[in-house]
Amino acid sequence: MKAALVLKAGQAPVYGDFPAPDPTEGEHLITVTAASLNHVTRGMASGAHYSTSGHEPFIVGIDGVGRLADGRRVYFILPTAPYGSMAEQTKVAASHCVTLPDELDDVTAAAIANPGMSSWAALQERAKLQAGETVLINGATGASGRLAVQIAKHLGAGKVIATGRNTEALRALTALGADVTIPLVEDGEALEKAFLEPFHEGIDVVLDYLWGPSMERLLIAATRAGKDEMPIRFVQIGSVSAFNISLPSPVLRSSAIQLMGSGIGSVSPAHFLKAAEGVLQAAVPEKFEIATTAVPLATIESVWATESDRSRTVFVV
Repeated sequence: MKAALVLKAGQAPVYGDFPAPDPTEGEHLITVTAASLNHVTRGMASGAHYSTSGHEPFIVGIDGVGRLADGRRVYFILPTAPYGSMAEQTKVAASHCVTLPDELDDVTAAAIANPGMSSWAALQERAKLQAGETVLINGATGASGRLAVQIAKHLGAGKVIATGRNTEALRALTALGADVTIPLVEDGEALEKAFLEPFHEGIDVVLDYLWGPSMERLLIAATRAGKDEMPIRFVQIGSVSAFNISLPSPVLRSSAIQLMGSGIGSVSPAHFLKAAEGVLQAAVPEKFEIATTAVPLATIESVWATESDRSRTVFVV
């Protein structure tokens, strides 16, 4: 069968032949129809992601959409290694599949599930969001952040604050539910000052897709604001800006900040799948928006290096 193969860590996937999967008891054989390209898939292919196994060759892709032998359409996560989602077929534990609603098409489902589940799981599983709370989304202008704004509102956030460097994209978030926007155009103390007012007014949860300097200043501003009635829950999801931060130790000792992550390892596959199911069921009735670019899987070698934070690339099989 045809598949997108990583032959050696650090090398881009190639389109080639791979033995068809032979599912064992408790696994489903899935005929794949669509699989989305995301940061985790890129990281695992390069060997840089913390969940990388280090065994090659393997098929890339951590999730996708396909059909079971009985014709049922499903969304699935974490295929059984060395199989991935970017292939004509894959095999997946039966517990890693959920049925898709009829009104949701394959490409949209493949595009929206992964970025949607990241914020859904972060808000429900990690932050334990309560109705009416205020959520700040750091890095809200990318595909994942835009969904996070919509999902936070859907899950009951009373107020959503969005940050981002792209000022035009940031302004557009008000139509998706952002009540306040903060452009990340300042640096250092000026950026920290811009964060102080909303923390004085009250922020309950911070979802961070960026890490790096903006997260440093958010943490410092939260400490300086001096709100200690309830801990501010910081949930780290992505590292688009940087892999490391420099954080003064008093920030954690002198405040009630709770700093946690949300990803593979801190959230179980079962809970991630539950989050994905929530996103997929709500996508059409809530009119969640995500820009998609559908391309044939056979073009993976030319498309792999092309990246856009505004549109989700979906490979169709």
